[in-house]
Amino acid sequence: MRGRGVRLGLGAATLALAVLAGGEARADLKICNRLSYVVEAALGLDEKGATATRGWFRLDPGQCRVVLQGTVEAEQLFLHARAMPVYGPSPEPQSGHADLCIANGDFLIAAARACRPPQRFARFTAVKPTETPDGLVAALAEEAEYSDEQARLAGIQRLLVLAGYDATPVDGVTGPKTEAAIAQFLKDRGLGPEGRSASNLFDLLIETAQQPAASGFSWCNDTRWPVMAAVGTDEKGGVVTRGWYRVDPGKCVRPEVAGKPRRVYSFGEAVDPDGQPLRRGTGRLSWGGGTTLCTRESRFELSDHKDCTASGLDATGFAPVDLAGKPATTVRFQE
Repeated sequence: MRGRGVRLGLGAATLALAVLAGGEARADLKICNRLSYVVEAALGLDEKGATATRGWFRLDPGQCRVVLQGTVEAEQLFLHARAMPVYGPSPEPQSGHADLCIANGDFLIAAARACRPPQRFARFTAVKPTETPDGLVAALAEEAEYSDEQARLAGIQRLLVLAGYDATPVDGVTGPKTEAAIAQFLKDRGLGPEGRSASNLFDLLIETAQQPAASGFSWCNDTRWPVMAAVGTDEKGGVVTRGWYRVDPGKCVRPEVAGKPRRVYSFGEAVDPDGQPLRRGTGRLSWGGGTTLCTRESRFELSDHKDCTASGLDATGFAPVDLAGKPATTVRFQE
């Protein structure tokens, strides 16, 4: 039975954390990822007035994973999910029922309602798993309501598109374009047809998507700090800015750039482990230029840049990047 979902923003898609009806938790707890994104999940357990959290549990599209074994004694269960950075813009805050503590790496926090640095709060959704013959199941679901098999294919399609292959539309349905894109990817990686079902397929897709672009525009981060980046493109007689894209140290990200523009506008800013702008001397460690365009702290897509401050936005200096006549252009963030 599919219950009502709690919405959360993730790139261009609207996702749901399915709250599945069922009985009391009395068996292994499994999370199933029916999204077209590779995600990391965190679990919250409320028992006798105390709340603990633990994470991260990576889940590939279409994958189910046991996160708790044995009898689950918790009076209330919570879930939080985040997409991998390769997908670009950071997710909007998840709607849910409780703000609980998380950490950057793998964590187990016993008192999760009072964070200690570098812990931080994240929004968790209360879930009631459903009972199945294989145990208790909570599902991460997308509006498309993919099956496990469809979610896996949609996840492959999405990463192929990010890696520069034409596997559109991302719909979890196979077709000539998707099959050709998968075949070309496997060939480029030196893999045979069996590579399609390899256990590390999503790792290979993410690795490819994070490499400098063979065509188009990409950022690469040569610093030791995460960089939050934004891009501006000429569209419909004006400039549209989009952000934020997280570029982890040593990684590359290809932002969404439609068509073959002659130029784009780029801005990047290093952040500390708490996500705050990193300062160098009297200023911030950032990479931009003299073209003033609007941004804001949360995820955005903006087309009006006449008076950023009056509109409650931030006036940010972007650097023009010439793409004309170049098969590929990479902006590298360096200290």
